[in-house]
Amino acid sequence: MNKPTNVQIINGPDGRPAFAVIPYEAYLRSRKDEEEGAMPHEVVGMIVLNGWSPIRAWREHLGVTQQEMAERLGISQPAFAQQESSARPRKATRERVAAALGIFPEQLWF
Repeated sequence: MNKPTNVQIINGPDGRPAFAVIPYEAYLRSRKDEEEGAMPHEVVGMIVLNGWSPIRAWREHLGVTQQEMAERLGISQPAFAQQESSARPRKATRERVAAALGIFPEQLWF
């Protein structure tokens, strides 16, 4: 049984499928899903090459100082420094830091 769809398949010169055209809303949803968990190459490089925690790499990438982060979180700079250096920060910590940085919590854990 054929099911109606909004996808259009465009064949190449050889007669085989070469492109798929999808509704724009579906395209936007796919981009959003992709971007939600994306991690910039620069951030990954800082983690791998410098041995930094994801929290520090994101903070540095976004140009935020430890003092600014501490103020955003309502804690002291030494307390934030300790959180930032943790190899396995608690879920609640990741969520608070992610919100302060404007990123998704999943981007601080891999």
